[in-house]
Amino acid sequence: MRPLPGVRLTLISKDVSTPYSGMLPGFVAGHYSFEEAHIDLRPLCQFAGAALYADSVIGVDLANKRVLCAHRPAVSFDLLSINIGSTPRADNVPGAAKYSLPVKPIDRFLKGWERFVAQVLQSGKLKLVVVGGGAGGIELTLATRHRLQTLLEQYKAQCQLEFHIVTATDKILPTHSPGAQRKFERILCERDIRVHLNHRVVEVDQRVMHCKPGQPVTYDVAFWVTNAAPPPWIAQSGLQTDAEGFIALNDCLQSVSHPFVFAAGDVAAVKNHPSPKSGVFAVRQGRPLAKNLRLALGGKPLQQFVPQKQFLSLISTGNKYAVASRSWWALEGEWVWRWKDWIDRRWMRQYQHLPEMVPPAEVAVPEPLAGPEALKELSTMAERCGGCGAKVGSDILTRVMQRLSLVERDDVLIGLRSPDDAAAIAVPPGMVSIQTVDFFRSFINDPYVFGAVAANHSLGDILAMGALPVSALAIVTVPYGLEAKVEEQLYQVMSGAVRVLAEHNTALVGGHTAEGPELAFGLAVHGVADPKKLLRKGGMRAGDCLILTKPLGTGALFAADMRGKAKGKWIQTALTSMLQSNREASQCFLRYQATACTDVTGFGLLGHLVEMVKASSAHVELSLPNLPLLDGLLEVMGAGIVSSLQPQNLRLRRAIRNLEEVTNQERYPILFDPQTAGALLASVPGGRAESCLAELRSAGYLQAAIVGEVKTPSEDLPPVSVKC
Repeated sequence: MRPLPGVRLTLISKDVSTPYSGMLPGFVAGHYSFEEAHIDLRPLCQFAGAALYADSVIGVDLANKRVLCAHRPAVSFDLLSINIGSTPRADNVPGAAKYSLPVKPIDRFLKGWERFVAQVLQSGKLKLVVVGGGAGGIELTLATRHRLQTLLEQYKAQCQLEFHIVTATDKILPTHSPGAQRKFERILCERDIRVHLNHRVVEVDQRVMHCKPGQPVTYDVAFWVTNAAPPPWIAQSGLQTDAEGFIALNDCLQSVSHPFVFAAGDVAAVKNHPSPKSGVFAVRQGRPLAKNLRLALGGKPLQQFVPQKQFLSLISTGNKYAVASRSWWALEGEWVWRWKDWIDRRWMRQYQHLPEMVPPAEVAVPEPLAGPEALKELSTMAERCGGCGAKVGSDILTRVMQRLSLVERDDVLIGLRSPDDAAAIAVPPGMVSIQTVDFFRSFINDPYVFGAVAANHSLGDILAMGALPVSALAIVTVPYGLEAKVEEQLYQVMSGAVRVLAEHNTALVGGHTAEGPELAFGLAVHGVADPKKLLRKGGMRAGDCLILTKPLGTGALFAADMRGKAKGKWIQTALTSMLQSNREASQCFLRYQATACTDVTGFGLLGHLVEMVKASSAHVELSLPNLPLLDGLLEVMGAGIVSSLQPQNLRLRRAIRNLEEVTNQERYPILFDPQTAGALLASVPGGRAESCLAELRSAGYLQAAIVGEVKTPSEDLPPVSVKC
């Protein structure tokens, strides 16, 4: 709610929807929907002015202050806060990781849960064993039993279910009061759930758990809900840890070995205040952690945080009934579940119903982070001219280019490997040179992904003509900032672009980089093609089928994203589509002798189709129901959200012959939605269309569709008919 001026905040998370562990049992039991039990991180980051990088962290380079990610370049930082939770400890039990399903990470558990439910509905008999007798194991067992019994009744399926809890302790809920223990002993007995006390699992085979002491326990499915363990990379990073591998913190939630690292939640171990791995403590650490991060950014003394010694536990019993436990007392009833439900829903509303933000009045950089030299550098920004001063310095460019892995080609005679005033590219005999350029400002707060999408978009025109890209010149505008930040952002955006160019065996041969108010990127691309096989916009013939290779909707979805109105999973699906190359589709169309082709970008489907129709002097019947759409598109358009370019594209509606019939259709606005890194649209002879479509889908264009047919042209009538 109070962003720090001048501070860039980045959230790295492998999931864009993060589950709230307090509602997980209720979700498993069927009391909550996915949306109710998850926080959508993308609108939250938009609200907070933070960048969201969807990736898995695999390590931290503390010496160079970089977070190492699985699928992107390392991310630099000044301060780091680690809040990644934990997973049940299974590495010390042979076979546990292979044969059981850990309850965390929750996203992986939920995928396994869906498979398990399908298995139950198809089985005649099934034995579920939950390893762990704490609150998590008890709650999960009861929630699972309630949900499965409900589903069996709903689908009238016959499955004989057995539920078992295996625990190494001599009693269930060992950290809770005797009253709570007695209540759950009774509840488990009433639900016919067998508890195996003093059974420490020492090895897990397929279908058998070996225990000491205790007898082996057979199972069909096993859930692992034991004590927490941190990911291995925490200790490997060099951070000081406690005996169990959790990050050792002082009372200010600050690493005792690396003061620029903070942590909270299950992954943290406060040396002077050891506490159970419970969400109650993680929640309470949030506010003091945020306060100390702000103080650290301002170079001010940090404040100590003393957690509570006792805490309230509200443990559900599967149905809408729960037990409250604190200190020596315990209470139960439906009213306890309603209390827990009210607390959980109130907590989630903070992150699901976000208020409007007022931007800060001024922008400044905290002095301790910037330092005197950096502040001096910042003070000169307003004085920079728009001529030579607009260029990014040669030192930055040199360092960035040295960090990139560039494609080398024999036909690049002069390029970055042997730089000169311009590049020189050899064109093979009998081939023609194809040139195109694209350039636009960033629409997402992730320079690496933006660079990859922009590169893919820039290659689209070359691929639409059936040509092969050979080389590219980069055009970049990087926002004003400290030299180190400018370099890092330039490196991130160029890394994304170079990755895509490498996938297309395309050499980066030069470019131009300047400073400006916002990040923008594009490529001037050179390709080669056989002039006899060149795909053009003109050439459609009556009887051809129109094939669209990818779904529509990026314009409206990102308009919604900028307003914080798009779900994170919608945007991730859209980005996945935008990152899919049109290369294989282009070659497929060549093999099936496509008569015309174009890529669908800024003018929308109708705009680019009209270009093809005019160039071919043809008439087209377009099928509105057959158009493939990105998830969420109908929802955002139904809410009245469209791209800023939509009104201009809408002027092309005069090309529609049956306009009055179409305008009241739900899908009508989709015809005008501008696309970024969009699909190829091609006309393929009717007899080859189905085979072409099958090959496209097998090549990964899963939503490719036949969306229309080319007809014999009619004089003096609009060239497009839309079939509703």
